[in-house]
Amino acid sequence: MAGHRNSMRIGFDFDNTIVSYDALFHRVAVEQSLIPADVPQSKLAVRDYLRKIGNEDAWTEMQGYVYGARMNDAEAYPGAIEFMKLARDRGISMVIVSHKTRHPFLGPKYDLHEAARGWVAKALIEKGENLIDPALVFFESTKEAKIARIAESACDYFIDDLPEILRMPGFPEQTARILFDPESHHGTDAMSRKFESWQQIRTYFEAQWKAPR
Repeated sequence: MAGHRNSMRIGFDFDNTIVSYDALFHRVAVEQSLIPADVPQSKLAVRDYLRKIGNEDAWTEMQGYVYGARMNDAEAYPGAIEFMKLARDRGISMVIVSHKTRHPFLGPKYDLHEAARGWVAKALIEKGENLIDPALVFFESTKEAKIARIAESACDYFIDDLPEILRMPGFPEQTARILFDPESHHGTDAMSRKFESWQQIRTYFEAQWKAPR
């Protein structure tokens, strides 16, 4: 029915949940001659290599550069934007709640919140319309503020790549904890569900949407 809105609300984390940085961190590290090209194309592999050679500061500064100056080069995980389009077409309410500092710890003082908003405005759009209302995109400076915002947003589900966020004190009991774990690093303790791809997330929610309510 035209104009019908589903009462469900899904919340999403941003970094490493919607946005994948694996290819971009590897590309930047090679550009800056910080790693050999044969290091695996993974953000964690780049971090671990730089830590192993005692270059933690380069890793810290690179994060500011990637999340700031190079944010527009980052890509969404396969299937993430398609899932949002599907949810939007079903009238599902969606919100992004992320936690990140406004400025990097080292290096130039990029505004990381504005860089992320710029990515959302460019990538999460179809036919000139935002997939998620910009007023429902939140970048909080602390984990505690993120948890408070998730609670305030009254999400039925929240999807995040960090188990520690989903397990934090104050995480709303009525919100199902969905762990996005593409490299299968984590267990399922205290999680409602764990998925390794957005295709799996889509399959799960399509079944929820078809179930009689």
